[in-house]
Amino acid sequence: MKLSVLGAGAWGTAIAAAAAPRNATLLWARDAAQAAAIGAARCNARYLPEVQLPPALAVSSDLDAALRHAAGGLLIIATPMAGLRGLLQRLPPAQPAMWLCKGFEAGSGLLGHEIARSLRPQGACGVLSGPSFALEVARGQPTALVAASDDEALAAATVDALHGDALRLYTSSDVAGVEVGGALKNVLAIATGMLDGMAAGAGAAGTPGLNARAALITRGLAEMTRLGLALGARAETFMGLSGLGDLVLTATGDLSRNRKVGLLLAQGLALPAALAQLGHVAEGVYTARVVADRARRLGVEMPITEAVVQVLEARLSPRDAMTRLMARQARAEAES
Repeated sequence: MKLSVLGAGAWGTAIAAAAAPRNATLLWARDAAQAAAIGAARCNARYLPEVQLPPALAVSSDLDAALRHAAGGLLIIATPMAGLRGLLQRLPPAQPAMWLCKGFEAGSGLLGHEIARSLRPQGACGVLSGPSFALEVARGQPTALVAASDDEALAAATVDALHGDALRLYTSSDVAGVEVGGALKNVLAIATGMLDGMAAGAGAAGTPGLNARAALITRGLAEMTRLGLALGARAETFMGLSGLGDLVLTATGDLSRNRKVGLLLAQGLALPAALAQLGHVAEGVYTARVVADRARRLGVEMPITEAVVQVLEARLSPRDAMTRLMARQARAEAES
C-alpha cells in the first residue's frame, strides 16, 4: 500500500518508520531543510535522534507530491492539532484521511472529527490513538493502538497498513470517544506530574504520595468519561486503550512530555520556563483551557481540568490546586 505521513515530528516519524518496511511510505516535513537533513542522515535528529530510519522510507517537503503518493492509498496527518484544519483543507475531496492529533482546536473548541465534518462532510476520516510513546513505536517495541472511524473500509485499510508483529491495531467506530480520551489524558498527565513533583518529601504529613496519584488518575478518568458522554461517545471506550490505557501511560510514564510539564511546574518553574526546558510541544498545555471552556458550555463538571487551567495561568500554585481539590464537598462516587 502507498502511504503518506504528513508531519515529521516524533509521532509522525515513528509511524512512518513503523509503516515503511511493509508499505511504500513517504514522510512529509513542512520545512525543506528538515526534510533534506532527515533524508541525508536517515535520522530525525531533533525528535528521535536514537532511531535509524528504514532505508525504504522516502522523505519530502513537497506536499503536493505527498498527496499524490497517497492517492488510492492511506494518508495519515501527524501535525499538532493546530495544523489539522489547514491540511484537511488541502486534501483532494475524495482522499480519506486518518490523523494522530490529540486535542481540541483552540478557538473553535472542536475535536478533529468535528473539524473534518465541517470541512469535508462526505470525506472518510478517522483517528489513530492509544497508549504509545513515539520512541518505543519507532524502536519496534510492542504497542497497541485503536483505529477509529465510522468508515469501516478506512479503519480496515489502516489495520492492513500498520498491524504487525510489534504494532497491534484494534478498530472502533466511536471516533468521539477515542478523541476525547486522547485529548483529556494530556491535561490529566499535567495534573499527575504536578502531584508527583510535590511528592519529593514523601512521608511527611500532607504531602501527596502514591495514594493521591491513584485517586487523581481514577477521578480524572471519571472526568474524561463525563465529557465524552456529553459529546456523544460511548462509556465503554474510556475503559479501553484510548481511554484508561493512554491515561495511565501518559500520566505515569517517564517519556511523557505533559507529565514532565507538571513535574517542572511543581518544582516552581513558571510555565514559559518549563516549556523552554521541555523543548517540544506538550498538547495538554494548549488543550486545558479549551477543554474547560467547552465543558462549561455543556454543563459538565471537571474540577481537575479546572485546577490545571488555574495553575497553567499562574492563578494557583500546584499545592494550592491540590488542596482545593481535596477540600471539595464529599459526595457519592458515582456523582461528579
